[in-house]
Amino acid sequence: HDDHHDLWIDPTNSDRMVNANDGGGTVSVNAGKTWTSVLRSPLGWTSLAFPTAQAYRVAITKDFPYHVCGAQQDNSTFCLPSRGWDFLDVAAAQGDYFYEVGGGESGYIAPDPRDPNVFYAGSQGGYLTRYDRSTGELREVQPYPRFFSGEPASSLPERWQWTFPIVFSPRNARVLYTSSQHLFKSGNQGQTWTKISPDLTRGDPATLGMSGGPITHDMNGPEIYGTIFTVAPSFFDTTTIWTGSDDGVAHLTRDGGKNWRKITPSGLPEFSRISLIEASPHRPGTAFLAAKRYQLDDRAPYLYRTHDYGATWTKIVTGIRDDAYVHAVREDPKRRGLLYAGTEHGVYVSFDDGDHWSSLSLNLPDVQVPDLVVAEHDLVIATHGRSMWILDDIEFLRQFDPAIVTAAAHLYRPKPAVRRVYPAVFHYTLREAVDTVRLAVLDSTGVVVREWTGTAATTDSAIKAGLKAAADSDSLKGCVAGRVRPEVGPPARKGLNQFSWDLTIAGPTVFDCMIIWSANPFVGPRAPPGRYAVRLIANGVTMTKPLIIRRDPRLKGATDADLHRQFALARSIRDRESAANEAVVRIRGLRQQVKDRVQGAARPELVPLAEQIGQQLTAIEEELYQVRNRSGQDPLNFPIKLNNRLAKLRDFLETGDARPADSYYTVFRELSAELDRHLGTLKRVEDREIRQLDVRIRSGADRPRPGQP
Repeated sequence: HDDHHDLWIDPTNSDRMVNANDGGGTVSVNAGKTWTSVLRSPLGWTSLAFPTAQAYRVAITKDFPYHVCGAQQDNSTFCLPSRGWDFLDVAAAQGDYFYEVGGGESGYIAPDPRDPNVFYAGSQGGYLTRYDRSTGELREVQPYPRFFSGEPASSLPERWQWTFPIVFSPRNARVLYTSSQHLFKSGNQGQTWTKISPDLTRGDPATLGMSGGPITHDMNGPEIYGTIFTVAPSFFDTTTIWTGSDDGVAHLTRDGGKNWRKITPSGLPEFSRISLIEASPHRPGTAFLAAKRYQLDDRAPYLYRTHDYGATWTKIVTGIRDDAYVHAVREDPKRRGLLYAGTEHGVYVSFDDGDHWSSLSLNLPDVQVPDLVVAEHDLVIATHGRSMWILDDIEFLRQFDPAIVTAAAHLYRPKPAVRRVYPAVFHYTLREAVDTVRLAVLDSTGVVVREWTGTAATTDSAIKAGLKAAADSDSLKGCVAGRVRPEVGPPARKGLNQFSWDLTIAGPTVFDCMIIWSANPFVGPRAPPGRYAVRLIANGVTMTKPLIIRRDPRLKGATDADLHRQFALARSIRDRESAANEAVVRIRGLRQQVKDRVQGAARPELVPLAEQIGQQLTAIEEELYQVRNRSGQDPLNFPIKLNNRLAKLRDFLETGDARPADSYYTVFRELSAELDRHLGTLKRVEDREIRQLDVRIRSGADRPRPGQP
């Protein structure tokens, strides 16, 4: 990649090198002969491939699942789905699920709130585009298309910053704002623009001259100063707008731009860059202002709050490390006073309107977070060097209360789950580690549809160790597939715990070494949409919270009633799978019992009868299950049997969410009738042959055994 900025050489091993450039970072372990790449295809590259995009801003779309959008340094804009990528498999190769939306490397992206296919995006030189992904149409719509390069800011009629704001009004989705040193407004998709402010910057001539030198001035956008750097329209009316400039001045209008009032916090040093103002979605007069001064050799955090339209401000940085200057601040749209801050060193959270902050970086690298946004249930961040990240499911943050920390156990209300998209995620806290944790999901009638038990021993590593021990035991010798893997139960650790449910109810009865071709008999049918409840039992506490399961809103032609029909049939098939598999287990037990009883009775004359019964049982078993299977490929050689057909019928049925086709009922009736015949034969063997054998064994119980007097 071009534009190299730094090179680190390991002082203990000069073969190890790290290069920093506008594409992110690359690593060499062979003194620069080869370097890492995101693609990792040429021979000799290391396996240290990871996202290194330097994203300036983050935006989300109204798609489902939402798409995450940003602009990456020295590259392009990009958008990609937050999850559920499989629906794009037909349209794109694996690893290429993102798409560009116009604009360029440095700009804001503003998805149109009314049309998820339309995006507005910016870049250097005032470049502002409108892109329609449904048609691929791209057009330029900037307010003042006078291009510039190599000119000082003082010579420009409109001073466009490298990353100038592009934002929609939360109250009027037709209204789009952008800014140079002036604020512009459009109500017709950028066709016409109206300037609605005077110069809202400090505009000090001493800061608007030539930059760089002596070799090059390098003036094409980043060096342009004295610009409106952030715009925040009100959530409550269309006439209140907050602005902040890169040279440290904040303004407010409450009449749509007719009159402006300077509202800069009194404690904010001059020439601070006001990087973001967040208008509160809960309180009309409340806003939060983030500023930074690292270019002036001041890395301290500057973060302010006002409740009176900027008349007074309170500095709110307690808990943020001294060198973590703040780039962005957002208030949670669902919980008043829950704030998130993106800083030079990760993410912070405040539960008390900014009075106190705690790190929320968790597993993040120590990285700059220049922007963040709250999706419906997630926190999405941009980083400058490690691309985009998502903190899935922040419902537990929205419900957090200090009293929860001291409670013996607490279960948080889960967010709605969506079939095939969002699993049900359960968060709970434990005051201390416990021996046993029980979780259960109940349907609307109170019937348990799935339950789990977790202990300190039910970790994934412990289960793997148990499976290895089982594999080494004599009972499973020769079985290379089909082993029943114990479930990992809910964790029982002190503090916050998380457990996910894939929305499948209990599966059919299975047995070890059962090999089924082209289906998964170890999982149950997927729960239909509706109202459920999750129950926690731990540390002497029982708590229940509501749970909603929804269908994918993208489905066309499928109703909740259709999915209930699908579930009912899938559950019926599962029950017949259980009946077939339980019959196999019972047959194996009966066959061994017959053998053992005849041997124990020392009646050699009954051996032929026992063998005949064993043959009858085996014949039934072989119709229910392919007993010759030993590996996952054996069904290519040996015909599948009834339990496999049932399992695959359910697999076919649950491929997609839809009302079952009539043919499924037909085949199910046929397979079910076949199963009834085999079960009937098994019952006759038990009621006649095995009972007759029992009678004969008992009738000779008092006779002397051979060799006895």
